[in-house]
Amino acid sequence: MKNLVTSLFILLILLSCNSQKKKTADKPEPQKQTQIENNEDAVWKKILYSVVNIDTYDENRILESGQGFFIAEDLIATKYSLVNQANKVWVSPFDEDKKYLADKYVAVDRINDIIILKIDSLKRNPIELFGGNVPNSAKTLYISSNSGKTLHLFTGKVLNLTTLQGSNVYRITNRIRKSIFGTPIFVSNHKAIGIAFAAVDNFEMQSFVIPSTYIANLLKNKNAPVTLESLRSHSNKEIAAENMKIKGLVLETDMGDITIRLFNETPVYRDNFIKLAKEHFFDSLLIHRVIADFGIQSGAADSRYAKKGNSVGYKGPGYTLPANIVPGLYHQRGMIGSPRKPDTQNQRRRSEGSQFYIVSGRKYIDEELDELEKQNKIKFTAEQRRIYKTIGGAPHLDGSYTIFGEVTSGMEVVDKIVKVKTDTNWRPVEDIRLKNIRILK
Repeated sequence: MKNLVTSLFILLILLSCNSQKKKTADKPEPQKQTQIENNEDAVWKKILYSVVNIDTYDENRILESGQGFFIAEDLIATKYSLVNQANKVWVSPFDEDKKYLADKYVAVDRINDIIILKIDSLKRNPIELFGGNVPNSAKTLYISSNSGKTLHLFTGKVLNLTTLQGSNVYRITNRIRKSIFGTPIFVSNHKAIGIAFAAVDNFEMQSFVIPSTYIANLLKNKNAPVTLESLRSHSNKEIAAENMKIKGLVLETDMGDITIRLFNETPVYRDNFIKLAKEHFFDSLLIHRVIADFGIQSGAADSRYAKKGNSVGYKGPGYTLPANIVPGLYHQRGMIGSPRKPDTQNQRRRSEGSQFYIVSGRKYIDEELDELEKQNKIKFTAEQRRIYKTIGGAPHLDGSYTIFGEVTSGMEVVDKIVKVKTDTNWRPVEDIRLKNIRILK
């Protein structure tokens, strides 16, 4: 009996040890800190001078703090979400106490959360970006400085390439604090693999990197400098006047082109749509919702990298738009409107900031229109009834959703898309993408 008890005791100890080893193995390795003395590694010190602290402001009110880094001698890459409500950014290099103003940008990618700032009063050597995909288990490093003499490298490793909130990012073991969101993450060859940040995933805070390939692509397609003010303003008099002259926009899809025009009666929606088109926000997004007898829907930020079977349609550009339901505009065939969350979650009926639908609809009879009038407490005009009975549309949406444009040619493309096979969430089984939006001036 004594031997049996002893054996059971030893077995319990072994099981406990194995369990502890498994827990330890599953836990990410902690990052390590390495000090580099002055002049020991000239490469890292040179890199340090190209990393900056940034403070973002709305006039004199500070909003966010983080970091960024030079990718050209007068251009700084950082997280868009750090500056999206700011009209000026103060930049402080690691090797100086002085601050420099940056109030313009040359490119923005809202989906991947990147902005490239233009700075006129400071020039630094650009940090070289890593090209291609970084392999799992690659060593990762970020750099900091407590003084001008001692550099600190914090090391970790790449766990995997994953999808977070609709974007492809690297998951890393480094612990990224909010104060250093935007800092570059390096691999052993001193090249930056992207922009660091932390976010909650699977109910725990984890560290991620926005890949450098997206930064390089954004840099390649940069535009002339524009004020940061334009990021947070949907419209101003100058932009509105310019947008009123635009003849139309061509939605280039995998199944053909759809030409649209935007209504001047809804200027906020018009200017917002044109702004996002100029930023290439819509490029490669899925037509993620297709419903027979209704129409097609696109503009969801979480659909660009979505894999087959992923549920999409929940991410926008980071803001919503106020409802603007114009009398006289109704959901006849070919109209373009803005989806929104249900009234129970959205009492002011604010619209999604980037998503839109195109109505293909169906024809209705008088009895159906009578019933919709009772249900929705609306009254169709004689002209509306004629249109819904002869041309068709989606009358059940009238009075509840903002209409801001119409199709001028290409409804045959819409009809072709409406006929494709979809899954239970109305997503096409075979992906259909909005490849690009071309502006007709």
